Amino acid sequence: MPEDIAGVLAAAQRPFAVAAYTETTSVAAWRTQPSWAVVAGADRAINPDVQRFGAQRAGAVIVELPDASRAVTLSQPKKVADLIRAAVQATS
Repeated sequence: MPEDIAGVLAAAQRPFAVAAYTETTSVAAWRTQPSWAVVAGADRAINPDVQRFGAQRAGAVIVELPDASRAVTLSQPKKVADLIRAAVQATS
C-alpha cells in the first residue's frame, strides 16, 4: 500500500466504542444467517490460520486471498466486491 494512503488510514483509525465490548447479544448472527469470509493470506496482524478457523467455525463460505494484506478492501478491492456480490446473489 502506498505510504500516503497508509498514513491517512493510520491517522483516521479510531478505537472501538466501549459498547462493542460490553453489549450482549441473544444469538450470534452467523448461527442463523449465511456467512462469507475472506482469509487474507498476507495479514500480519491476525494469522490467516486464525481467520480460517473462525470462518470454518461459523460455517462461512471462505474465499482465500493469498496476497491480501490486513487492509484487504484496499489491497484486493475487486475480489472483495466480487465476494460481496456473490453473497448478495446467494441470499436474494
